[in-house]
Amino acid sequence: MSKTTDSVRQQHASLSEQLHRHNRLYHGLDQPEISDAEYDRLMQQLLALEAQFPELISNDSPSQRVGSEPLDSFSSVSHASPMLSLENAFNAEQLREFDARIKRFLSREEAIEYLCEMKLDGVAVALTYEAGKLVRGATRGDGSRGEEITRNIRTIGSIPLRLQDDFPPRLEVRGEIYMELAAFRKLNEQRREEGEATFANPRNVTAGSLRQLDSKLTAKRPLTISCYGIGAIEGSEPQSHYQLLATLRRWGLKVNLETLRVAGDIEAVIDRYQELIELRDQLPYEIDGMVVKVNSRSLQQELGEKSRTPRWAIACKFPPRQAETVLESVRFQVGRTGAITPVANLKPVSVSGVTVSSASLHNWDEIERLGIRIGDRVVVERAGDVIPDIVKVLRKKRSGTEQVIPEPTECPACGSPVSREAGEVVPRCQGLSCPAQLKESLKHFCARRAMDIDGLGDRIIDQLLRLELVNSVADLYQLQKEQLFQFERMGEKLAEKLLTAITASKQRPLERFLFGLGIRHVGSHVAKVLSRRFGSLDALAAADAEQLLAIHEIGPQVADSVTRFFADPRNQEILARLRQLGVAPIPSEQPLGDRLQGKVFVFTGALERFSRKEGEALVEAQGGRASGSVSKKTDYVVAGPGAGSKLAKAEQLGIKVFNEEEFLSYIKQGDDS
Repeated sequence: MSKTTDSVRQQHASLSEQLHRHNRLYHGLDQPEISDAEYDRLMQQLLALEAQFPELISNDSPSQRVGSEPLDSFSSVSHASPMLSLENAFNAEQLREFDARIKRFLSREEAIEYLCEMKLDGVAVALTYEAGKLVRGATRGDGSRGEEITRNIRTIGSIPLRLQDDFPPRLEVRGEIYMELAAFRKLNEQRREEGEATFANPRNVTAGSLRQLDSKLTAKRPLTISCYGIGAIEGSEPQSHYQLLATLRRWGLKVNLETLRVAGDIEAVIDRYQELIELRDQLPYEIDGMVVKVNSRSLQQELGEKSRTPRWAIACKFPPRQAETVLESVRFQVGRTGAITPVANLKPVSVSGVTVSSASLHNWDEIERLGIRIGDRVVVERAGDVIPDIVKVLRKKRSGTEQVIPEPTECPACGSPVSREAGEVVPRCQGLSCPAQLKESLKHFCARRAMDIDGLGDRIIDQLLRLELVNSVADLYQLQKEQLFQFERMGEKLAEKLLTAITASKQRPLERFLFGLGIRHVGSHVAKVLSRRFGSLDALAAADAEQLLAIHEIGPQVADSVTRFFADPRNQEILARLRQLGVAPIPSEQPLGDRLQGKVFVFTGALERFSRKEGEALVEAQGGRASGSVSKKTDYVVAGPGAGSKLAKAEQLGIKVFNEEEFLSYIKQGDDS
């Protein structure tokens, strides 16, 4: 083996170790030592090495978390030992009965030490490690056999691909995969913006994510894990369950160790149970009870198990958070992208100590699924979210006076007509002047990636709205210094700086202006594509759907959204005002032609004459597009030094391959020989 290869392998090993360590610090211990940008830089170095030397890629490489091609189905695998269910308790008295049974079985009177764990509302899995490397992940299944979901498991950042320190030769770990509430809300908000159905609760989306046949979809879901035990271990193990979990953490596995409590007797267990009932709504994740385990591992073995449950553990469930009430009316809320969602106004009712007067109805597909009407008696449930859900309609209690919930035909905030696109679950208002959308529209317009108006952040925008100085983005360009003096902590210099930044933004590249307008489905990349194709705002505004659809990266959804935006009279008025106030986006350079229209290029290897982005830009300038993977749809592959698997696949498929000089010559002259 050459010195160069040895050097590369050492570099790859060093990068892998660093990424594994920082991944554990971030996901497992919540103690990051480097920024996200620095982590990304390290990952890009690793990916570049693996692109040049594919033989370096292994199952435990940090790069193997992005997901892979879809499976046809999941295979069934056996667990090292059964994943048993837990017996349930529902109150303090039943916990005392559990304690008494254990003492009788052990023929002892002295207090038993217990470990109290939060019962996460997620999906149980088994992880198998051999020689410290993750070799298999499986669902609980029927307890004896589960579905093999290793490829999906690998995409979850909090699950280490490699253990550390003094790990045993073989280990099967048990854990609960779940989604934190903030991540769940963000995911649902994204789906609302995209017109997709929202998920009912974190557990449902977690279960669905783990059973995706395409692991790339799993990789997009913000899942995490907390390990709570083992199914098998080769070698000695700690004496207590708490010590076992602390050891799992030392090996690099995520354990919510800070939430565990060792209780000296059953009364201390009951105290912790009552404490968690009070704390549950303050936690960043869903829990539906507390798991109580005999802490001594030797006593666990002595107690053994019954047919389906261990004798040494019990799950004490929390009181239900449901109540019956009446849906009195429905109000409509307008989100930042114009999505109009229905919210139920309820007859106030107490649910686990909190007065509830409203609940989410999500969208009209959900309304239809529930068959809900105004005046219905309904069951509401608090599930740790900001607003409760209606989980059931009591149809047998109807009086006949109930009313169907209408879908709005105009925006409740500005009166603009609304429409519901095919395949979407919410109607939308797209008016630039809609006051309900105004704050978020202003923030988006002023953002760094859009018009980049330095200093126009949340605090200033809130004051602009409070003083009613702006009703649309165009009003920003009419602000006077005297008006700004009304703001808190606004002096002469700061006011001048803000007005200078606003004036400077009048000439931004067209693609950034388009992105700043917040046209639905037009992100920064699509804005760039449109600006390069049409060159000016007027040309884009005059384009019809057929012209838009002729662009490779523009589909029916984007074409419809763009044409509707520019056809809206209110939007036309605001764009005209912006033009009158001197806002003149810098026209994009016109494409060099459409010679490469429909042609797909893939760049691979360590390019020396130009960067990958520069090569892609040259292709896009002539109407072609760049892809990250080689397939039968690829027309050309541009290979630099060290090109590996992509080059091999291109040769296998008979795809024309350019070196850098040939590519530049082709771009300039169109020589396809």
